[in-house]
Amino acid sequence: MIRLVIETATAACSVALLEGDRVIAATHEVVGRGHAERLMPMIAALPDGGRADAILVGCGPGSFTGVRVGVAAARALALGWSVPVNGYPTLALLAATTLSQANAPSTLAIAMTGGHGQLFVQRFAGSPVRPLDALASLTPADAAHAVPDAHVVGSGAAAVVAARGWGDARDALPAAADLILFPSELAGLPPVPIYGRAPDAKLPGGRTPA
Repeated sequence: MIRLVIETATAACSVALLEGDRVIAATHEVVGRGHAERLMPMIAALPDGGRADAILVGCGPGSFTGVRVGVAAARALALGWSVPVNGYPTLALLAATTLSQANAPSTLAIAMTGGHGQLFVQRFAGSPVRPLDALASLTPADAAHAVPDAHVVGSGAAAVVAARGWGDARDALPAAADLILFPSELAGLPPVPIYGRAPDAKLPGGRTPA
């Protein structure tokens, strides 16, 4: 089975075609906020236009816009190709990438930049990768108290390590091709965004957008 993987929850725009334990093709670009412009051309540039038997999409948390762009594209392609689409948590993908490396720690924390000075934080263990706690949106100071792991990975890692004054921080962004390292039980989410916190925008009456 060929799987198309879409990851747009962070500053990276990343796509890959996977077959079994093999990466057929992959593209990974740091685009900032340019996901809407780059995603579909990147998919089209994959072999056979990215056509796959199934689609997997990163549901976040991360950039509201980036997450929604990826999920919308995955749903549209799944409908057009008549193939199934599932989601996966983006922070777990980054954890799987790190924990699969040689001399990896037994546990680590992922800290990704959120909004309003907060970080998306979650702890993981490996062999296979699995969450140790629930996803939280925290200030760096609160994250410093919540994270006991020496190793912190992600775009917000340096802020956590600086706030607590010890540990190892590594900046990293998730890559779609690394889903090949991912346990299947974590890749069966509904293809809907995981925001991690309430959206900034408010609709009339104080409601938040869906």
